[in-house]
Amino acid sequence: MIVVAIIAIIASIAIPKLMSARLAANESAAISTLRSIASAQAQIQSSAAVDSDADGGGEYAFFGELSGAFPLRVSAAGVPAAGAVGTDELNPAMLSSAFGDVDLSTVQRSGYVYQIFLPAATVAGVTDGEAEAIGGGADAANLPDADNCEILWAAYAWPKDVNKTGNRAFFINQEGDLLQMNNRLAAPYNGTAAGPAFDAAFSIAGDMGSPLGINGVAAIDTGVWTPVQ
Repeated sequence: MIVVAIIAIIASIAIPKLMSARLAANESAAISTLRSIASAQAQIQSSAAVDSDADGGGEYAFFGELSGAFPLRVSAAGVPAAGAVGTDELNPAMLSSAFGDVDLSTVQRSGYVYQIFLPAATVAGVTDGEAEAIGGGADAANLPDADNCEILWAAYAWPKDVNKTGNRAFFINQEGDLLQMNNRLAAPYNGTAAGPAFDAAFSIAGDMGSPLGINGVAAIDTGVWTPVQ
């Protein structure tokens, strides 16, 4: 009985420490992954591998495109169009094939969920955000805007199971602005069904071309987003 009691005491001390270490490791991995995504976006834009309006300006891409799992967007006589399977995939890919496993427009890795948003056309000064197709790649029926894709993109990372696989939510964009938020919202970001909207970290609702909600400027999701040091 004494041995059992000792084991129980040790477990009560060790398990929380192990969970805390796991959370910290997952959050560190999320930060590193977002930086890798930013690097891949910079590469694909500078290479002009996607130039769906044939103006010579490279565009940013979704996970399915960056991983080579889905065709890149192409130009059809100067008009953006979906690429052909077996012909227009990125080779070599700029992200690992694991990022081609897109579910509900998101990718999961190391206890975190990731999502990329690309811009739609600017209407009345406001730029909407487009999510990746449900199964991956660009939605042929709802392609992002070619001109805006040359200058804007954003990605979020949040816990697959909040308080178990991670706590904080993270954000990065074309400027390399890497932000964190404690995720202590009334409804925290949690799993594929409860992730941030494209404008969550921005200051103007529905506009991913607006300034970020940082440095005393309120974010749309009411969270306090701060730079990752």
